[in-house]
Amino acid sequence: MPRPILYAAITNHGFGHATRMAAVLATLQRLCPDLLLILVTTAPRFLLESYLTGDFILRPRALDVGVIQSDGVTMDLGATLGAVQEVYAQRHRILAGEVQFIQQNRVQLIFADIPPLAAALGQAAGIPAWMMGNFGWDYIYRSWVGNYPDFAPLADWMGDCFSQSDRLFRLPFHEPMAAFPQVTDVGLTGGDPRFGVAELREFLGLRAPQAQIVLLTFGGLGLQAIPYDRLAAFPHWQFLTLDSQAPDLPNLIRVRGLTYQGYPLRPVDLMPLCRCVVSKPGYGTFSEACRLGVPLISLDRQGFAETPVLLAGLRRSLPHRILRDVEFFETPWTFLQEPLTQPSESVKISHDGNDTIARSIAEFFAASP
Repeated sequence: MPRPILYAAITNHGFGHATRMAAVLATLQRLCPDLLLILVTTAPRFLLESYLTGDFILRPRALDVGVIQSDGVTMDLGATLGAVQEVYAQRHRILAGEVQFIQQNRVQLIFADIPPLAAALGQAAGIPAWMMGNFGWDYIYRSWVGNYPDFAPLADWMGDCFSQSDRLFRLPFHEPMAAFPQVTDVGLTGGDPRFGVAELREFLGLRAPQAQIVLLTFGGLGLQAIPYDRLAAFPHWQFLTLDSQAPDLPNLIRVRGLTYQGYPLRPVDLMPLCRCVVSKPGYGTFSEACRLGVPLISLDRQGFAETPVLLAGLRRSLPHRILRDVEFFETPWTFLQEPLTQPSESVKISHDGNDTIARSIAEFFAASP
């Protein structure tokens, strides 16, 4: 039997797609230890290695754009439109180069989250293309057509690409994703904490009780102008931040770059320590918080079509609070001490996403001639 070879393509947008893909692939590596994994992404190696402990080949390529942002919530739609148009103009050249790479390396399966070109690539290379996601870029771009009509033909093209995929693993908190012909609904994906609560508390020097510890995390791009001065009203609390530019404050611990037992600390490692997570809307953070049952306080990120879908999922699934910008940026953080809203549904979302997807891929390779 030939060695299984997987081409895993990750959308060129933030860190969330990369970490959720890496969480699934880490499970796959345990199921399929002889797998040759090729990661096609511009995400930094350190981020991928924080989830993947097995070997992989990194092929730094951008198959799509995502959204051009200055931070985790501020979008430049004009620049995004221009960059997407450039990908569209270069699509044949990009496909030709990747087809040649796939054929030279005898790749058997494409798995993508969720560049449209990856689906078209499967057709061009003559191998199956499976995808994973809770939204398609056609859905995001179509929501901006009112102000930027030139997004419309690009969204149509992306929908056509997605229609060429062979299978979609549709994650929770999703839009309909109607362009995909074959849909398998799965549970939540994400990483698992690597460390015990007591040992990590000791390592970080946490002395406050869990009810007074808060994680601030706003994705790989962070958030400009976080009002850290609000923390002065909570002198006996302790706050953890992934922001490497955060100021030196007596009750604030910068976690970015810290390693413990040889591993970098990730948000999912820190969540069990905390009363709650304060974040922007994002599938990765929402999913990992839901898997661990950690309450979540989220900004209401305006202008991004995924936001209402994610916030609806949050309302159903976790104790939560949804903040208007003024509550976060302009007023005291009284929301930290106020009661949270309880989830509207008592039925828990399945947590089987990693296992379901990884086992399906492993079974594909086991059945391959």
